Amino acid sequence: MHALKQPHSPKTTTSSAKMLERVLSSRRVSPHPDDAVSDSDASTILGDESKTKKQSLSLLAANYMSRLSHFCTCPTPCLILCLLFVFVYIASLLYHSRDFVCVSPFDPKTRVGFFGLDGLESDFGALGVPWCRSKHGKTVEWTSKDLIKGLEEFVPIYETRPIKNNMYGMGFDHSFGLWFIARWLKPDLMIESGAFKGHSTWVLRQAMPDTPIISLSPRHPEKYLKKGPAYVDRNCTYFAGKDFVDFGSVEWKNVMKKHGITDLSRVLIFFDDHQNELKRVKQALNAGFQHLVFEDNYDTGTGDHYSLRQICDQFYIRGGGHSCFRDSDETRIRPKRKKFWEKAVDIDELCGPNEAWWGVRGFMRDNFNHSNKPISYEEHFQNSRFIESILDVYWELPPVAGPSLTHQTRYDPARTTSPIVEDGRYGLFQRLGLGRLETSVFNGYTQMVYLQISEQES
Repeated sequence: MHALKQPHSPKTTTSSAKMLERVLSSRRVSPHPDDAVSDSDASTILGDESKTKKQSLSLLAANYMSRLSHFCTCPTPCLILCLLFVFVYIASLLYHSRDFVCVSPFDPKTRVGFFGLDGLESDFGALGVPWCRSKHGKTVEWTSKDLIKGLEEFVPIYETRPIKNNMYGMGFDHSFGLWFIARWLKPDLMIESGAFKGHSTWVLRQAMPDTPIISLSPRHPEKYLKKGPAYVDRNCTYFAGKDFVDFGSVEWKNVMKKHGITDLSRVLIFFDDHQNELKRVKQALNAGFQHLVFEDNYDTGTGDHYSLRQICDQFYIRGGGHSCFRDSDETRIRPKRKKFWEKAVDIDELCGPNEAWWGVRGFMRDNFNHSNKPISYEEHFQNSRFIESILDVYWELPPVAGPSLTHQTRYDPARTTSPIVEDGRYGLFQRLGLGRLETSVFNGYTQMVYLQISEQES
């Protein structure tokens, strides 16, 4: 495996009522060198090029120009109207330029865009993006340039996929993320828990054509062939159908011996099984595995299982914690986000009894939401401390491109890191071939995450 470097730790915050009232203005998308804390070394995430930053006036204008290009294809009168629209917008930006300089960009008033609308693409991270803290501050060695180069290579591969309509399965963003991680790490064995129709198996195969795969799934992908496209791999060992065994019940020592694997750091595990991710991390750690990818890393208040993102959503982590106060900034902003983003969460959906905001309204979900266990904040807090004690690397896949380019409406940018291809970079979006894809394939983003773990240090 490639050597891996570490992310830095976010600044510690308090949970006092005063800080709760102002928690929104203290959040940021990801750690920054200036935010170093005493218990961790500081370094940037994804390198300098992929740090979250506010868009410039020119980029905002370019963003809206790219939006207008989709409907300004009519004759001269319409073109004149479009140009007038752009002129008024730029004039509005210049007139209110003081907001970009003198006022916090996380103040809701400064995020009111053209025509007074909230929820612009430039709001990436405005509601905070919690980032799991690792033991020594390592991060991945790949950069945004590597991701862009990977996109250029992956788009034509994705266009050959056997399952064109992968409803309820992975879309483009996560397909690219899984392919990129597997291709970069070059494991000797790949294991997936949850195969559905076999799309993720196909993605792994494209990344590593000759590497053995072990697939665990309650239903064998071949069963889907009777109803439509599916993928069954010839170099894959299936624990599926009548032979299904849950990941936590597999005798992994025997399986590794059978496959000739002696170094477990050469194994990549992919989880897309909608199980409690804390449980899966513990099972993988007990088996000796180190490299894990979770497909559905659901945000706090959403999803059908307890996720790493939810576990690391803590007040002491920069970008984490929530305010359930009815007169707080967060309470006022969240309903406005729902007008723009299908998966945005209102305060009533986020907060449960006694202002419980962790997990999903204070519940730890598991097993496709068939198991719901209320947990205290103390337990939730201890879960985060445990993850930190065994975590070497935590990296969330950014969205592939901004919403004005992909026209996605599901994930809320206010709870997400900046995309690989930012809004306004229409030329790059087209050059990479992303414009050839149907917009529906971009609507499946749920913060896929890569982890590297190891035993607690004594």
